[in-house]
Amino acid sequence: MLFVTGSLVHGGAERQTITLANRLAERGHECHAAYVKNDPSQLARLTGATSVECLHARRYLDLQALEKLSKILMERRPSVVLAANTYALLYASLARARARSDAPLVATFHTTKPASAKEWLQLLYYRPFFWRADCLVFVCEAQRRYWNVRHLRARRDEVIHNGIDLEHWRARPDAERAMMRRVLACSPDDFVVGMCAVLRPEKNPLQLVDAVARLRAQGVPARALFIGDGPERPRVEARAHALGVTAEVLVTGLQQDVRPLLAACDAVALCSRSEALSLAALEAMALARPVVHPAVGGGPEMIRPGREGFLFPVGNTAALVECLAGLADPDARRRMGAAARETVEARFSERAMVDRYEGTFLELDSKRSTRENLRRRAAAY
Repeated sequence: MLFVTGSLVHGGAERQTITLANRLAERGHECHAAYVKNDPSQLARLTGATSVECLHARRYLDLQALEKLSKILMERRPSVVLAANTYALLYASLARARARSDAPLVATFHTTKPASAKEWLQLLYYRPFFWRADCLVFVCEAQRRYWNVRHLRARRDEVIHNGIDLEHWRARPDAERAMMRRVLACSPDDFVVGMCAVLRPEKNPLQLVDAVARLRAQGVPARALFIGDGPERPRVEARAHALGVTAEVLVTGLQQDVRPLLAACDAVALCSRSEALSLAALEAMALARPVVHPAVGGGPEMIRPGREGFLFPVGNTAALVECLAGLADPDARRRMGAAARETVEARFSERAMVDRYEGTFLELDSKRSTRENLRRRAAAY
């Protein structure tokens, strides 16, 4: 199997692809990986691949990088090629044609609504590459519905929910949680709301700052803990200063292990304008934290309002504040956190995700082998 990504940056699509390669390698499959642009931020996590090669693309469509990927296809002769998101799909599709490979091409897509007009325009020329793919994997039903009516599909569509390692994402000891809250200068009575994300505009982190300011005005001792970093960090800190909540808004910067910080939170909020199926939400739920999620993408497939957390209309800060206020009660948080963990165990485990991908890959390879045998028999006659 050959896995192709645009880079190895800290993103959900890259994390999921690395997990998939590692777990399939553990099951005895020979896995190779290639990434287009030289950003190896998560390279250390890719432990299961027999080979990992960077294509070192220096421009959007780099012919030397494309030729390198074509040679990899000719040398490795994979049974299946998986391309994670549009940029990797462009390279994998062109390289497969150049190498005259008959390996089935699987595209995974982790976007519901493009973040800009530029991305919408890019999809116009990406669309034919999706059409030529043998299988397109969406990560939630809402995403598939959204794109199918816009004629973004492949020869075959699948929905395979993201999954997480249930042992790795398990509730932390109370003593560890208490120690981390002391490190963060949070009192036992503080209501700490976390957001674990790269701070990009589409994640809309400013909304959580606004919500914390409103909650404190209502007498709720709310604090925001941003676990991550990104281009929006200066704006987050400036908004906190403008609203007089600088001491109540903390940005940790990039963290290698976010579990202790998430465990220090009482609840987790996402404020994204668009989501597919958020790994950050699933990880928080696995740690028995209730999640407040915008009612977009896979949010309603993960969260039943009042059970695992709450949903709110995108961009509606008043509704976000109301949802968070409902979690200021410790008993409600414990009840919803326990339900969140149960839901992840039942529906969003890493094992279930890998089983689905493995079954899809084996089925596609079997069909390819059948077609090849038929061609050989026809040629013999």
